[in-house]
Amino acid sequence: MKSYGYGFPRLGKNREHKRVIENYWRGGLTEEEMLHSIDSLEETRLARYKSSVDIFPVGEMTLYCLMLDTAIMVGLYPKKGVNDYFALCRGEGALKLRKWFNTNYHYLVPDFRGFSPERFRLNWNKPKEELEKQQGIPYLIGPFTFLKLSTGIPEEKFGDYFFSLIGIYKEIIKGLREVHIDEPAFVFDLSKKEIEIIKEGYRQLNGKIYLFTYYEGVDFLKSLYDLPIEGLGLDLIDGKKNLRIIEEYGFPEDKYLIAGIVNGRNVWKTDIRETKELIEHLYKFTEKMMLSNSSPLYHLPITVKGEELDEALLSRLAFAEERLDELRMLATDTYPADYGVYKEEIGLDMGIRERVSALTEDSFKRETPYQIRQTIQKRVLGLPLFPVTTIGSFPQTKEIRGKRRDWTKDKIGEKEYSSFIKEKIRELIRLEEELGLDVLVHGEFERTDMVEFFAKKLGGIATTKNGWIISYGTRGYRPPIIYADVKRETPMTVDEITYAQSRTSKPVKAILTGPVTIIAWSFIREDMAIRDVAYQIALSLQDEVSDLEKANIKIVQIDEPAFREMTPIKRRDWDDYFNWAINSFRLAGRAKPATQLHTHMCYSDFGEILDQILKMDFDVISIEASRSRGELIDSFRESGFDRGIGLGVWDIHSPIVPSNEAMKGVIERAMKFIPRQNIWINPDCGLKTRNWKEVKESIRNMVDMAKEMRSHLSLSENT
Repeated sequence: MKSYGYGFPRLGKNREHKRVIENYWRGGLTEEEMLHSIDSLEETRLARYKSSVDIFPVGEMTLYCLMLDTAIMVGLYPKKGVNDYFALCRGEGALKLRKWFNTNYHYLVPDFRGFSPERFRLNWNKPKEELEKQQGIPYLIGPFTFLKLSTGIPEEKFGDYFFSLIGIYKEIIKGLREVHIDEPAFVFDLSKKEIEIIKEGYRQLNGKIYLFTYYEGVDFLKSLYDLPIEGLGLDLIDGKKNLRIIEEYGFPEDKYLIAGIVNGRNVWKTDIRETKELIEHLYKFTEKMMLSNSSPLYHLPITVKGEELDEALLSRLAFAEERLDELRMLATDTYPADYGVYKEEIGLDMGIRERVSALTEDSFKRETPYQIRQTIQKRVLGLPLFPVTTIGSFPQTKEIRGKRRDWTKDKIGEKEYSSFIKEKIRELIRLEEELGLDVLVHGEFERTDMVEFFAKKLGGIATTKNGWIISYGTRGYRPPIIYADVKRETPMTVDEITYAQSRTSKPVKAILTGPVTIIAWSFIREDMAIRDVAYQIALSLQDEVSDLEKANIKIVQIDEPAFREMTPIKRRDWDDYFNWAINSFRLAGRAKPATQLHTHMCYSDFGEILDQILKMDFDVISIEASRSRGELIDSFRESGFDRGIGLGVWDIHSPIVPSNEAMKGVIERAMKFIPRQNIWINPDCGLKTRNWKEVKESIRNMVDMAKEMRSHLSLSENT
């Protein structure tokens, strides 16, 4: 039996991808040096495939985003130099970022406005170039997924774009012996019309095609059986319906079933014996089978080697390299007899389990309706029109990272590190007051990451040393591992927040990360219902909110940027998800009426779920409104949205300092249907990755713009 691995992480064991490209951005490498280093990284990456699996793709490497690469290949954007490429990623005209399906990976959204179907051209045949460098199967994002995840295509003309693009794909794969095509968008809830154009389009493609879908089941899987393809990759971990369809209708004799039987999205070792039983079961329906990962491996860190975790936990883990090894073991039927089998439970805490069991409907409700809370909070806070604030984090300099590193390695003591953090907080509070912000934050200098920081403070969650995965472009993060019952043992943020508040008379906003986001950006346990894990985390956060209130903190922000991201792909699963997701937020944020509860969400399509978001019962939500040119605000137009809304007028993913006019345009657009007294002004996300010069200039512009608008509105009302 053959093994087929795909999606192996591009970032490198020491994050070489990030270091090389960002060094080029800083001027530390020439273009030639940067490209040579990326080619070397790709050789290392492909060598890892070759050491474990029989078949793998080439061409998965990208400088920033495979969706952008595809857009250039087919002529949506011209193929110019490297700097023009990066301008689309992070320049003034950068493309929008959006979450990739229900994952925390982000992609750049191709924009087809002003581009007609007739203009498609083969602009760059990347698959042939990659094939000349390395042995493997050329990789492509499929034409349907590419268009489905793009923007600016009128729904009634989608077929015109698709069939025109099919012509370009025929050119791309012409002369290729075989090709790997990813079509994860096949798992969406698709219309009959979309299914028909998929079938008709793929009938026109000539070639030995290995077609992959993942993240869910394909509702029209049986329709794919008739396509002229060589093999069909199916997720049998998150796509249980795929197995049910195979059991009901069988599998075509002329195609390979590429069975996704090792988990591409979670880190627990594969139960080899259970998986072998599944393989034997699949042989009842087909004799042509390859073994593969259930979804791309870039959702996993590279390797468990070098991790310093408790042996009871470490022995249970498998990252990307180990997944490839599991495929080899399964394909060759050589593996330890007890691999992936564990009987003992670790981290049991009956106290938190009893708290979850005791929850009632009233546990998820705030004491007072929003309209009454709004009046109380307005009196308590006394904020001006268009209050200006930030999302939470400020730049993490080399000095800060160095001090934290020295502290974690015991080179400096707790007292010295705490004094250093307090000095940075003191400096920031002074700066925020000078810049004229209305609601301040403490800067999060003590935090590595918005999830990892809380993971280190909570029992039942482990953090890794080098478990990086890609979030977007060159940016990575280290997902914690929820392996046991989660419980807060001591306050997590109170010391830093109360110290910051002691340095100013202006309100300081406490920043917490919500339960949905902690779950979404972690690897979660599989032996407990996700709802119960969320409630355990929410109760820990509720205890933190209570302690902050006792310390006289008047504003608490519970960030939930992953709330939309975790929404199930299939609508039939939405009700169950939103029930526990909304309840977990409300449980965490069960604050007093005078406490203003904020939440933050970014880079998501809110239109379809706004009614669910409103059920979270926050007082203020902050969203992205810069890279989308304010279009995201339109999602709130018809919803009857009556809460405070912080408009992210500054795109912090770009080094460009926003102009007053650009920011003002976003606010004026919003004022057409959002009451001015509900509007807040802020960046679209945290400022950790920016430099201090950009931060100071951009905040000054935000504050100046807010003052100008207040003055203008006051003047117009008095004339």
